[in-house]
Amino acid sequence: MKQHSFYSHFADHILHFIEYKNNLGYPYEDSIRVLWNFDTFCCENYPEKSELDQEIGMKWLEKKDTEAASAHRNRIMVIREFARYLWSIGETAYLIPISMTKKSARYVPHIFTQHELAEFFRAADHFEPHEKSPARHLVVPVFYRLLYCCGLRPSEGRLLLTKNVDLEHGVLKIVESKGHKDRLVPMADDLTRLMRNYHEKVSTIFPDSPYFFPRYDGNGPYTKLWTEEMFWKCFEMAGMTEFEGTKPRVYDFRHTFATNCLYRWIREGKDADTMLPYLSAYMGHVMPNDTAYYIHLVPNVFDQIEKINRSSYEALLPEVPYED
Repeated sequence: MKQHSFYSHFADHILHFIEYKNNLGYPYEDSIRVLWNFDTFCCENYPEKSELDQEIGMKWLEKKDTEAASAHRNRIMVIREFARYLWSIGETAYLIPISMTKKSARYVPHIFTQHELAEFFRAADHFEPHEKSPARHLVVPVFYRLLYCCGLRPSEGRLLLTKNVDLEHGVLKIVESKGHKDRLVPMADDLTRLMRNYHEKVSTIFPDSPYFFPRYDGNGPYTKLWTEEMFWKCFEMAGMTEFEGTKPRVYDFRHTFATNCLYRWIREGKDADTMLPYLSAYMGHVMPNDTAYYIHLVPNVFDQIEKINRSSYEALLPEVPYED
């Protein structure tokens, strides 16, 4: 990890804040870069100020012309976390209102049909071993199943550390994800068995990899580009090139997971509003509206989902030999 030096009047607090986060088990690497930029920003614009006041906060809030909405929101969220920390140690700090961290227009996701999922995972299960990527045929079918079955963000699965996968109890620890939060994600028993079986095999190829899904040479995680390339490779192998509605993305496994969860609860007669906080915590949403959004997707795909036999989704997880 790149070492950063801090020089503003907030330097000591920033260092203690990073230490605090590290002690809680957060690597906080991306956020350290944001904090370094904030420190530089304060040195250049407010070299005499030692209090994170509204003037600094509002200036930091300004969006750059070339800045993406997601990057803008991310750097604001980091400084909101820093402001909360300052309050916790008795310092006065301005907390940028969450209402000012506007998101870009919603993307309309592709909700996978039963047929699309079945064909995708059938193709994923038929990847052949590759001499330059000896674990790829093991990674592909398990990686994408994990995204779908747990509703993970692609980066959460791709960067998942082996030490954060509890294969005994079937729980994932997702650290410093979107919104700089961590959470525990329980897995279903059949998925846990699949993960155990996968890990046993991949560990014989890359025994010392810190990443649960090690890249082709075992020296780090796969890239975002790789997850997209293998995603489309699966559909290509399945002979599927045309789709109804929006063209699918890797992220749409997460959207499909959430929509199917809500639909199942509705079919079971449960109150979706009551269940939303559970789904929100499981998926690691920062704002309740991020989860409530999926309610609006259900009517749009109701006719499509109505035709699906939910029990047949079990076939997407191959049987794995298991001993107590």
